Amino acid sequence: MITLFDPKTDIDLGTPARDSDVHVTLNIDGRSISVPEGTSVMRAAALLGTTIPKLCATDSLEAFGSCRMCLVEIDGMRGYPASCTTPVSEGMTVHTQTPKLATLRRNVMELYISDHPLDCLTCSANGNCELQTVAGQVGLREVRYGYEGDNHLADVKDTSNPYFDYDPSKCIVCNRCVRACEETQGTFALTITGRGFESRVAAAGGDDFLDSECVSCGACVQACPTATLMEKSVVELGQPERSVITTCAYCGVGCSFRAEMKGEQLVRMVPDKNGQANHGHSCVKGRFAWGYATHPDRITKPMIRQHINDPWQEVSWDEAVTYAASEFRRLQQKYGRDSIGGITSSRCTNEETYLVQKLVRAAFGNNNVDTCARVCHSPTGYGLKQTLGESAGTQSFDSVMQADVILVMGANPSDAHPVFASQLKRRLREGARLIVIDPRRIDLVDSVHARAEYHLALRPGTNVAMLNALAHVIVTEGLLNQAFIDARCEGSDFANWREFVSRPENSPEVLGAICGVPAADIRAAARLYATGGNAAIYYGLGVTEHSQGSTAVMGIANLAMATGNIGREGVGVNPLRGQNNVQGSCDMGSFPHELPGYRHVSNEVVRTQFEQAWNVTLQSEPGLRIPNMFEAALGGSFKGLYCQGEDIAQSDPNTQHVTAALSAMECVVVQDIFLNETARFAHVFLPGSSFLEKDGTFTNAERRISRVRKVMEPLGGKADWEGTVALANALGYPMNYKHPSEIMDEIARLTPTFTNVSYAELERHGSLQWPCNAAAPDGTPTMHIEEFVRGKGRFMLTGYVPTEEKVNSRYPLLLTTGRILSQYNVGAQTRRTENVAWHEEDRLEIHPTDAESRGINEGDWVGIGSRAGQTVLRARITERVAPGVVYTTFHFPESGANVITTDNSDWATNCPEYKVTAVEVSRVYHPSEWQKRYQAFSDEQDRLLKDRRQARGDKAEVRR
Repeated sequence: MITLFDPKTDIDLGTPARDSDVHVTLNIDGRSISVPEGTSVMRAAALLGTTIPKLCATDSLEAFGSCRMCLVEIDGMRGYPASCTTPVSEGMTVHTQTPKLATLRRNVMELYISDHPLDCLTCSANGNCELQTVAGQVGLREVRYGYEGDNHLADVKDTSNPYFDYDPSKCIVCNRCVRACEETQGTFALTITGRGFESRVAAAGGDDFLDSECVSCGACVQACPTATLMEKSVVELGQPERSVITTCAYCGVGCSFRAEMKGEQLVRMVPDKNGQANHGHSCVKGRFAWGYATHPDRITKPMIRQHINDPWQEVSWDEAVTYAASEFRRLQQKYGRDSIGGITSSRCTNEETYLVQKLVRAAFGNNNVDTCARVCHSPTGYGLKQTLGESAGTQSFDSVMQADVILVMGANPSDAHPVFASQLKRRLREGARLIVIDPRRIDLVDSVHARAEYHLALRPGTNVAMLNALAHVIVTEGLLNQAFIDARCEGSDFANWREFVSRPENSPEVLGAICGVPAADIRAAARLYATGGNAAIYYGLGVTEHSQGSTAVMGIANLAMATGNIGREGVGVNPLRGQNNVQGSCDMGSFPHELPGYRHVSNEVVRTQFEQAWNVTLQSEPGLRIPNMFEAALGGSFKGLYCQGEDIAQSDPNTQHVTAALSAMECVVVQDIFLNETARFAHVFLPGSSFLEKDGTFTNAERRISRVRKVMEPLGGKADWEGTVALANALGYPMNYKHPSEIMDEIARLTPTFTNVSYAELERHGSLQWPCNAAAPDGTPTMHIEEFVRGKGRFMLTGYVPTEEKVNSRYPLLLTTGRILSQYNVGAQTRRTENVAWHEEDRLEIHPTDAESRGINEGDWVGIGSRAGQTVLRARITERVAPGVVYTTFHFPESGANVITTDNSDWATNCPEYKVTAVEVSRVYHPSEWQKRYQAFSDEQDRLLKDRRQARGDKAEVRR
């Protein structure tokens, strides 16, 4: 998949494809072709290999017909119709090259060039400019019109956006950028101002692009046929020479990109229009925020130290892994086999995650392995396994285009999964109806051309009550799909559930008061979901990160089964996974109770299969979960940790508890690209590799396995999987993989849902959605079509149990947390990019009523205190949150958002209750005590790192 860079390799057919069972045959320049009804003449010609000049047309956008370059002659038709807007018809005869057409096209091009700078040799688009290409195609050799009259050559360039420039002097007003913003992104941030000669592109809502409503997704830049909208990286570095197709390492959408290179230097990331998850679209993070990969903060040499208050010492890879291995063995000899463990990463590849859990089980000899999914989507795995039989979502992203009703619960796709959100909003513009269940007024509730019919703004912590109230309406009003239930579900479990939700205490009139939502709205939303046609549920961390997270997931599955909204396109239960490989890290056996493929470690048949493959004896009892590791560390029995690619010191709840546990350990090994918050407590640092520096696969939220391809050599000398191999070998457990494809082959041999997955099959298909095996050799876009994975669907009782985290006179407000578009997770990547132009600090959103009663004004410093701790943030006064609710993000470590979240967690999985924390907010003038301690500790760790840099070349001497 590595190719010489050439725009022609990604052929643009001019207009979008049409899907029709009816085919039309026509003749173009003496050749016959049959195409689906509705296809444009331009696309039909392109499929024949005939290039019709074009400027306003592109196959990612609907035809517009403004540039007049694509004129053709059609027998029996008057004039010269535009081929982009003219559909084919049976027996049509088309001429694309005639003397008259050549003259017309040259004349039109001459007019374009007469108001365009003639700076091709110094233009950043030189060699990749459609205007330049078309001028050559039509044979333009002279311009008869001079520059004496009015023109736009002196128009001022807008360089405000950190990632691209807007040069209006080069704009040909083709409308492609405006249409891309509307059709592809759905933000409607661009428009054409003025008329006639005065027409120019403008960004709405601000004086320039940075201050406007533009979300910097890059769709306009990609659509622009000239240098009007151009990436600053291309302006600085020049046009790329080659490209590598790979997969984005941000959210769970899993967008496919062409990494366009000059030697070892990345020039730009361009969304791959053949990407099966993103179809050529992107967001600001994947498109532009890749500079972190070569940021000066990257740690590229292994380091060791005896104590966390010692300076770091640079050593070789061999010295570092030898030291780490000796320390792990020392700890096991002193404290026992179970005194050490590992944490896999949802940002690393499937192959790397698989190796870490294998290292723990085979080399450490225990099951003390866990993953960050513990603190986000572990309730999804548990809840869907119990009800449907598989720990994953049921649909592909494209399925939303068949939905008639879309229910979004506890998720904010516009910020957390923006490329999918664009697709969802496109479906809403086509007529689908929307229900939003969220304490906060997210973008989808009331945005341009996408509004919720019902916004059930429930109180944080009452998800299960809301789901039971919805179910009550469906059951008591006779809205069940009884035929589906009888054919597909366990009868006795359904009968128990029906009786349970029918009880008066589960009515909207009772539970609505608990949720803070009018009963009439709950009833109307339930009726819409049950009767509005294909109904799909999309949910996120606002469902799972609760004390009843698993219960809520089961409640969602109950609703889908009760209404028959599962097992076909346009419906389903769809968890929106947060990080790029959360699904994959779970698939690979990262939980302490499960081997790859979600099979329990107590299953002797499965365990024997792995024992034979790995040549070890495996434990049959589950190991420690992450919270158990912390407790055991504070209790003195857990002493060593291998943490690859995760930052638990920032991401996990009750930060002070986490850092105390890390401080109690004797050997913390961190493998990462930066010295993150967890690495400040480490004794061994192994340089990690970014997604650009490795081969492997990611699995996105729709179970889509996509290739990650190495674009450049690892700056730290090894890809993450190679570091794990080195550590395993140093521990005396041999791992001899030469390439990640060999690891995937082993995964496929041992994991039934991956049996047919290989790099060769991924190359052939582009990507595959598991299950991918003999029964489904080409993958499974939609699950549970004829029967559930577990056989019969199982309705689960979902009694509402109020959270223990309650407001009182001391803590009268409820804090909930979430993400923002420009930042990602703990911010380690995005904080090291220009994305800070949009979000440079975490702020506390507070309702005007609550702010006024506390004397808080916009921008004031406010102290947020909870039962766990206190931090200080700036206030943002907004009605996006309801009275009694406050909200913040968690992207900056100094903000201390997780200092105030508590240890409360889901009853089944220990997923933390991030979304419900009782707090009080007051105006303050100084940082919190924790922030002062944090800053002092961080400054000291930075000094120790700096000392390491000054001491380069010194031989490391670290001994106990």
